[in-house]
Amino acid sequence: MSADGTSAALALSSRATAVATAAVLTLQLMLTVDAQVMTVSLPAIQRELGFSPSALSWIPNAYAIAFGGLVLLGGRIGDTFGRARVFLFGTGLFVVASLVGGLSSSPEVLIGARVVQGVASATAAPAVLALVSTMAKDENARRKVLASFTVVSAVGASAGLVLGGVLTDLLSWRWGLLINVPIGIVVIIVVRKLVRDGAPHATGKFDVPGAAFATLGSVALVWGFVNAGDNGWTSAGTPLFFGAALVSIALLVLVERRAVNPLIAIHLLKQRARVGALANMGLTLGAQASMLFFIAQYLQRVLDFSPLLAGVGFLPLTATIFIVTRWVPGWAGRLGSRPLLLVGGALLVASFLGWSGLDTSSTYWHVVIPLVIHAFGCALIFTAGTLLAMDGVPDSDAGSASGMLQMIQQIGGALGIAIVVSVYATGSVTGQFVPGLQGAFFTGGGLAALAAIIASVTVGSRRRSRWPQELEGTGASYPQIPAKP
Repeated sequence: MSADGTSAALALSSRATAVATAAVLTLQLMLTVDAQVMTVSLPAIQRELGFSPSALSWIPNAYAIAFGGLVLLGGRIGDTFGRARVFLFGTGLFVVASLVGGLSSSPEVLIGARVVQGVASATAAPAVLALVSTMAKDENARRKVLASFTVVSAVGASAGLVLGGVLTDLLSWRWGLLINVPIGIVVIIVVRKLVRDGAPHATGKFDVPGAAFATLGSVALVWGFVNAGDNGWTSAGTPLFFGAALVSIALLVLVERRAVNPLIAIHLLKQRARVGALANMGLTLGAQASMLFFIAQYLQRVLDFSPLLAGVGFLPLTATIFIVTRWVPGWAGRLGSRPLLLVGGALLVASFLGWSGLDTSSTYWHVVIPLVIHAFGCALIFTAGTLLAMDGVPDSDAGSASGMLQMIQQIGGALGIAIVVSVYATGSVTGQFVPGLQGAFFTGGGLAALAAIIASVTVGSRRRSRWPQELEGTGASYPQIPAKP
């Protein structure tokens, strides 16, 4: 049990603590799986519910924007009202949203359910790390559970691709959402029985305006790119959405500078290398998310893969990232983060150039070779970028820094999909999938190149990063640590 009594497992037995920890980590797995479980199912969803090509991007984006825009606020709420209590509320809301989404009969209902899923994730996710940490009996147990946390976070998204394919192929895309219902109910029962809250960790006002402007700015920016893809860059709605995004972001900066308990720790952004690392991670996640969006559809629509086979087709990506990341911390310690970010960026650009030649006569080999190159680059960037973003952060600011990183990852992925889809839409042909792909992959490569350029300008050549001791040897591609302001 933690010294401050924030949250702890009832002191029944080591077995009870292990069961409670497993239940909490199960929710973390659900949240990371849900980020990609619908990706392989997109063609089936489009056929059944009638999404347009650009509107289809809202299925992953609605979840990511709500999650990324509210995750810091969710951490603050958990600290104030009790992490176990907020965890249970978020899990319950996630279960309800999954049920509604799985039974949806229209695009509007499905997207609405995905938004609520994102809100629920932002509420529950920040409590996960705090709960499993405080349930650990000693420092050795804490390190082991943190290792388990990072592995779950690292493999969850890739597992989502495979699980989505299995469920879509054998049952229906709807089961990618409905499967959360029984699992979530079991998690709630176990955590409610074995975990309780102690004294609140924090008090004070919530930075609701900051969370609102962060979310509104992200939504307006993504909607601007979606509108450009649907109606053209000269349509009246496009500059309107982009203007609303700029106003929201400007108001966010103003609010954060004046807030007593700011949502974003502005002082952490005074270090140029950290800002560069966050920008690099956001752009890289955007490039990767757009790749997953299009390659998952290409495998099914052009190569005629089943959803199951398409999910399995991404296993080289998962395996390469898992293997390479075990070596990256040592490389970062000896060489510094800068060369890893630059080499990783070059590999990502090369992978997108490889995919830009895909057409109706291409084979899986034309997909998988760039996929392995892409995975190697991602392993370098995700690990080195995370180390750099967290390097030199005081313990008191670790939650804020990791929360900003997770926010950047979620929103960066959403923006990447929106940008690349808008370019694809301008070159697409009704009834055909391949036209427009070349421009889309060139754009994805452009995002990766921009990330590398930012790294070259902001990160010093001799900047070395430290690998947190408790995460060493886990093989995680990057520790997606929820915010704990």
